[in-house]
Amino acid sequence: MRLQEKYKKEIVPKLKEKFGYDNDFMVPRLTKAVVNVGVGRHSKEKEYINQVAENVKRITGQKPILTKAKKSISSFKIREGMIVGIAVILRGQRLYDFVEKMVNISFPRVRDFRGLSDKIIDANGNISIGFREHIVFPEIGVDEIDNPHGLEVNIATTAKNREEGLELFTLLGFPFKKEQSKEN
Repeated sequence: MRLQEKYKKEIVPKLKEKFGYDNDFMVPRLTKAVVNVGVGRHSKEKEYINQVAENVKRITGQKPILTKAKKSISSFKIREGMIVGIAVILRGQRLYDFVEKMVNISFPRVRDFRGLSDKIIDANGNISIGFREHIVFPEIGVDEIDNPHGLEVNIATTAKNREEGLELFTLLGFPFKKEQSKEN
């Protein structure tokens, strides 16, 4: 079953029961995912930026936006208008397809992965996940990597607080590790 169908048929009733919502529109849902890569010290290398943009396009299935510096910062050797990042905003079906791929394929491919900390969910129920290497996504072959780079995924929800967001992501299948209580 696709993730969006699972959300509508299984997750919405569970959230309505747990939090006592009156209708389906009150239930927290995913609104967008932002996949972002900062180019850092490679900001002057056109070939590197093109390669990263192509990787992000293959991972998300959508053409990325090149983000430019809004002002010059001499200590970082950044001039106004220089490309400093690459981003894609996913909504709708592409959002659910990306989240499903991330949960079912990419997380198991991360080396030494023991689960996500529940501290990555903010007070508004949104989540931010950083990947050290982009090779955990199935679209990227290990043999075609010249410069491995990391990427960040931010997923926004309509949750009103952290508890609702945590429950939503848990039901969507995000692998949170069980926090062990420390007894002194």
